[in-house]
Amino acid sequence: MIRILMTGFFILVFFLFQITIGRSIAIASVAPNLLLILSSEFGFVRGQKTGIWVGFFCGLMLDIYYGDAIGFYALLYMIIGYLNGFFHQLYYDEDITLPIALLTGSNLLYGFFVYVIRFLLRNRLSLSYYFSHVIMAETVYTLLIAVIVYRPILKMNRFVEKIEKRSASKFG
Repeated sequence: MIRILMTGFFILVFFLFQITIGRSIAIASVAPNLLLILSSEFGFVRGQKTGIWVGFFCGLMLDIYYGDAIGFYALLYMIIGYLNGFFHQLYYDEDITLPIALLTGSNLLYGFFVYVIRFLLRNRLSLSYYFSHVIMAETVYTLLIAVIVYRPILKMNRFVEKIEKRSASKFG
């Protein structure tokens, strides 16, 4: 139960930071994607199921806030959380290279799908411009923020695991 509450708290805080502070610290109208960091990190730290659920709720909050179509971001973030969950077995707490590599791939995948659905289907065919000015800039900015928020999320996960082990030993 505490894991669900803490995860919900992180989703809410990251969502609020993304829609408020993220917009104010945007550089050249590119803001870091905090919810993508959260979805991918929970995917490879906790596995595919958690990645799907965290991705769903992160995406659903964006869908509701931006209001274009309910489900696009939820599906996209679910896929990203699920794909990152495949690497749960390779995950090691202190190694930050795998999370950074996965986040880079996740951000590139996210940017490509947003381009295809939002621009390519509307006959806006400037993929090279969008890739160099939006996708790459957002990827670099998101990675810089991810290096900062990776440790606090990891510490929260360890804290919750410690509480779960303590309560499981009482009943075991």
